[in-house]
Amino acid sequence: MNRLVKWAWIAWCATTAISTAAQQLTTLATFIYRDGTYPEAAMTQGSDGNLYGTLTSSRPYGGGTIFKINPTTGELTVLHRFCTKPNCPDGAEPYAGLVEASDGNFYGTTFAGGSGHCNNGVIPGCGTVFRMTPQGKLTTLYSICTLQDCLDGAQPIGALVQAEDGKFYGTTSSGGEHNRGTVFVITAQGMLKTLHSFNGPDGDSPAARDALVQSTDRNFYGTTAAGGTYNGGTVFRITSRGKLTTLYSFCAFGPYCADGLDPITGLIQASNGSFYGVTGDGGLHRGGTIFKISRSGKFNTVHSFCEVTPNCQDGSLPRGRLTQAIDGYLYGTTTNGGANGGGTIFRITPGGRLTTLHSFCGLCGEGTFPWSGLVQASDGLFYGTTAVGGTSYSVGTVFTFSARSGD
Repeated sequence: MNRLVKWAWIAWCATTAISTAAQQLTTLATFIYRDGTYPEAAMTQGSDGNLYGTLTSSRPYGGGTIFKINPTTGELTVLHRFCTKPNCPDGAEPYAGLVEASDGNFYGTTFAGGSGHCNNGVIPGCGTVFRMTPQGKLTTLYSICTLQDCLDGAQPIGALVQAEDGKFYGTTSSGGEHNRGTVFVITAQGMLKTLHSFNGPDGDSPAARDALVQSTDRNFYGTTAAGGTYNGGTVFRITSRGKLTTLYSFCAFGPYCADGLDPITGLIQASNGSFYGVTGDGGLHRGGTIFKISRSGKFNTVHSFCEVTPNCQDGSLPRGRLTQAIDGYLYGTTTNGGANGGGTIFRITPGGRLTTLHSFCGLCGEGTFPWSGLVQASDGLFYGTTAVGGTSYSVGTVFTFSARSGD
């Protein structure tokens, strides 16, 4: 079943059942158009206790927003509206989440805007790297694709990670020497250096909304959505000096990619030292997978989600990065499937035993299609967003979730 059919089926399917675990989930806020729409990346808890996140689109300017929400009261504040001036010099469409740096500011990227020009100058604005204070004062540190032929990259989708050396590392989804994306490093002062340009066989189009992860070996690990030996995406390792090694190429097993296809999220390194991630397609049932991979590239498919049918109780098509909670389990979301067809929250052991904890219910006002992953806050609860639904104009929600009553 192709993706368009999957989404069409979900849009048509009426939801009437309520998950038995619905009482575990509380809707904190519902987005309205002026707040922004389409949250695609996980929120970040700041040192002040508030949760910070991004929305890719908004009204009246259309360029997206940065918001914060009080996890206790649910009070939501828009801190910055992108694209407030002609040609969006401050950036537009922040697909990625934020990282709070050691200086107390937040750093992030936008997919569009800035002073660069993509596609041989045809498209103005190829993305930015920015810094924002907790109060919302934003500074554009770098406009992507200001070098000829976009050798510095174009259209960053992923978040930044601050490494042990204090610098920020990230990816662009296109541009670079082969126009297949890059890995870059940038300082807090805005000095950017391209570490690697993907060439196809070693990966293509790093599209994870999440950041690279710096491992205990001080190297960085990430994914590309395409490229590799079978053009199904890759897992890679890269040093701080730019030496890249492709650890795994997806779609190595059979015509339906039983090992997974399209890894559009980042990795986490679990307490057992292994990396875990998800693919948005492929698997035994063509509904995406959860996989485990070692630093040397030893790969295992941990779980294959069900294709979108009425029987997909375990969910389908995950998009958000996993998170390891203080209880040692891995938690995540699927955009589709579950008892009501609107996505799920799940828990999985590092060994692969999956439990569906919640099925989203669109008619219940709690929202559907959670594209982003979860964040466990200092209060022990999980927080996340849905891309659709809620009580106002169906443009998404912020929710909190407790897994304790489902143990």
